[in-house]
Amino acid sequence: MAESAASFLFKRLTLFLQQERELLGGIGDNAVYIRDELGQMRAFLRAADEKEETDPQIKEWVKQVREISYDTEDVLDTYMLKLAPLHPDADGYKRYIKKPYTAAKKLLVRHQIASEFQKIKLRMENITKTQMTLKGIYDFKDQGSSSKTYDTRGDALLLEEDEVVGIEEPKKQLVGWLKHTDDGLMVISVVGMGGLGKTTLVKKVYDDASVKANFDSHVWVTVSENFNLERVLRDMINQLAQEVKLQPPQNLDAMDADEMKEYVYKFLKDKTYMVVLDDVWKTDVWESIRYAFPRKSACGRIIITTRSNNIGNAACSETCGKLYNLDPLTTENSKNLFYKKAFPRNSCPPYLKEITESILKRCEGLPLAIVVIGGLLATKKNNFEDWKIFERTIGVELQGDYLKRMNRLWSLSYYDLPYYLKACFLYLSIFPEDYLVKKGEVIRLWVAEGFVEAKEGMTQEEVAENYLNELLNRSLIQVADTYVDGRPLFLRLHDILREYIISKSREQNLFTVTSGRGGEMAYPDKIRVMAIHGRMKEREEFNNVKYLRSLFWLDFADSKSELAFSNILGHCKLLKVLNLKERSIESIPNVVFKLYHLKYLDLSRTNIKFIPKSIGNLQNLETLDLEQSKLTELPIEILTLGRLRHLFIGSNNSATSESFDCVQGLKAPYEIGSHLTSLQTLHWIDADDIKIVGEVGKLTQLRRLGITKLRREDGRDLCSSLVKLTNLRWLYISGINEDEVIDLDNSRSSFTLPFLHTIILHGHLEKFPRWVCWLHGLTTVQLWWSRLREDPLQHLEDLPNLVCLQMGMFAYEGEELIFKGRKFKKLERLSLLKLRGLKSVRVEKDCMPHLKRLDLEECEEMEELLEGIEHLSDLEHVSIATMSEKFTRRLSEQKWKLAHVPRVELWEFVDDEWKLQQFPSVVNIELIAHVPEVEVWEFVDNEWKILQ
Repeated sequence: MAESAASFLFKRLTLFLQQERELLGGIGDNAVYIRDELGQMRAFLRAADEKEETDPQIKEWVKQVREISYDTEDVLDTYMLKLAPLHPDADGYKRYIKKPYTAAKKLLVRHQIASEFQKIKLRMENITKTQMTLKGIYDFKDQGSSSKTYDTRGDALLLEEDEVVGIEEPKKQLVGWLKHTDDGLMVISVVGMGGLGKTTLVKKVYDDASVKANFDSHVWVTVSENFNLERVLRDMINQLAQEVKLQPPQNLDAMDADEMKEYVYKFLKDKTYMVVLDDVWKTDVWESIRYAFPRKSACGRIIITTRSNNIGNAACSETCGKLYNLDPLTTENSKNLFYKKAFPRNSCPPYLKEITESILKRCEGLPLAIVVIGGLLATKKNNFEDWKIFERTIGVELQGDYLKRMNRLWSLSYYDLPYYLKACFLYLSIFPEDYLVKKGEVIRLWVAEGFVEAKEGMTQEEVAENYLNELLNRSLIQVADTYVDGRPLFLRLHDILREYIISKSREQNLFTVTSGRGGEMAYPDKIRVMAIHGRMKEREEFNNVKYLRSLFWLDFADSKSELAFSNILGHCKLLKVLNLKERSIESIPNVVFKLYHLKYLDLSRTNIKFIPKSIGNLQNLETLDLEQSKLTELPIEILTLGRLRHLFIGSNNSATSESFDCVQGLKAPYEIGSHLTSLQTLHWIDADDIKIVGEVGKLTQLRRLGITKLRREDGRDLCSSLVKLTNLRWLYISGINEDEVIDLDNSRSSFTLPFLHTIILHGHLEKFPRWVCWLHGLTTVQLWWSRLREDPLQHLEDLPNLVCLQMGMFAYEGEELIFKGRKFKKLERLSLLKLRGLKSVRVEKDCMPHLKRLDLEECEEMEELLEGIEHLSDLEHVSIATMSEKFTRRLSEQKWKLAHVPRVELWEFVDDEWKLQQFPSVVNIELIAHVPEVEVWEFVDNEWKILQ
């Protein structure tokens, strides 16, 4: 983490010196010295960062480097804040304090800054001396993490069968794959976050007698984070030899890796074999060892356990293997495991049941968390008060000796992160428990905080998205919800993992979270990021927020809390990020417009009705979120924010309203395209003037565009503008009312929007825009209120990457839809909603071969299921809502067509709410006679029951 802070400051100082050298005078020499020393320390920091967990001396040194990095940044920001008014044109900044400073004032400011830099230089000299001393004491050549100290996975190999809970189904699946003894090599990857029980599961499979009987040779190798190819190969050779009572080669210790791989290959040739590579951390592990395993002349099965989806996919792909994503335990299995540990000889007392449920909710089915916490609570002898205190202070308890095993597990993952991901990962600790954070929000916050490195040919947001994907692949964060095409929308942290990163953030003095749980809160000497969750004391004193960079208010608040919050805000002059989302404020505090460094301002879902002209003071602003506020128009001064990258205005109520005007845009200044040329996000904006439609074409950096109130005569100009937006990813177009035609088919321009993945057309279309069929990157198409009379499928069926197609609210007025054979090759979701004239849908052979979900709702003229639906073999979920009585009666005769679908739901809107209706199964036995195990379910008395 210190390496991250030092690297960020090194780059910032370099840029600062380039831009301000002429103005710095004598300050510059000290700044250069500090930058150069930080640059030389970074490689040493990378190793020291990983060793600090086990060595107090190194931990103190790392802390000093981290603090000096933050303090130097404080000096830089203070310098820029005080001197920016004197240099209004430097680096493109427009001054926001018009009162000129005297020459004497200027000299005084420089003297103060110079004095601070001199102090930092002296501290840096001492830190450098300590570094040289540490180099002489410790060997820092091995920059791997201290996983030997932390590794407790061996315990999983010693568990008895009756100590393991909830592995029956995963074990059954893996055993089934292993018993298919076709010749050739197949890799099975078991993927999941740390603590899910991957090693435990695979060990039970490996030891299964019926599995072992299928293979001549069996090898189990624990790879771990400190992968050493020679050690792994030597271990394999020893196991192979011992199993058949042979001596390993006499020169084994002298063999190099290639010679050992050749030995393994020859030994396994013409044999059946099973090899487990447990706990693989790097993709190059499989790359370096894969040629040791015969592929054609033997039947080989390799099982890999890993936390990384990338590793699992890479190993499986080249062998047509299998990937198994291990899920958390079910609620029932979690309870069973917890009871075994917390109440080994008795059942749960009634007075502890509510606390138990609360603790299990936070464990979220993670076996390691359940075992460790259950074991700790077993020592508290069912004492209600002790249990209650633990429930309230679980984050603090995680730092105790008994729970170090769990922290060690997270430490393995944390210290394996590259330096640029550590700050990003710990930053997620600011969000409340069970909070669903939008992917785009996280990305924009990381950029505003300065965590994201610049890369040639990529925006910072694109680099940040790669960071996010890497954390997802490492199973450190989870996807809570997705867009209809499967892209991540909301993210979340496992509750127990969140407690770990909160403690890590607190330890490193990174982020301060006020939880509102009660008890005394100890604040650090300097708070740089503060997240307020819940109530605050009205007179709570915060004398340490002078250097606060980010301030969030993310949970319930009352009037006293708002007063306390205003008190904090009044002391912060260096803020970069300010989140006031969902607060009841009606006006923006004046102090906000004096925040020179502010990059991120979230005022969404507030009661703000007016933006003052002083918004123009925020010259560094990059993200301004005013969506779902009470705002009616933007001031002209918004055009002075030349660095603005993301502008959210208007409102989107489509989730709760079916009216045509569920999305409301906002009037924007006419010359928006000439001034806000850095914009990447712009929605929702009204096309209430033809000039606006033309101005949009100048915003060539746009990735997301939502434009409303389009008129017929605007169509040609909008198409001309869209052609220029070659970076566009997401597009929403809406008409001024449901009768106004959106004429998007009059452009003869050749559309080349290679990155556009989503298009939503909301309004009357006389003709389907033909240029849509040229957008080969499209994954999602949504048509609402289109009133098309021609079949739009002919324009969409050959889109090579289309995953989701939704047609709703009178989008099509024809009577029949025909999905032609061998079309829609990648479509996974189809929704036909409120197509009131639609009578029949026909699916020809080999069409939509990968369709997984089908939604039918209020297609009142439809009398039966889709013709050919029984051939959609990948279909997993069918949802049918409020169809005609004739359709429902006919459905009882056609249910055999859905016999292959695991999940079928029939919904009705009753008493102002959707209710799931009884859906008895009628199965054509002949169609499934070849299936060994068949279950027929019926929804009775609000629960599913299996029929005999």
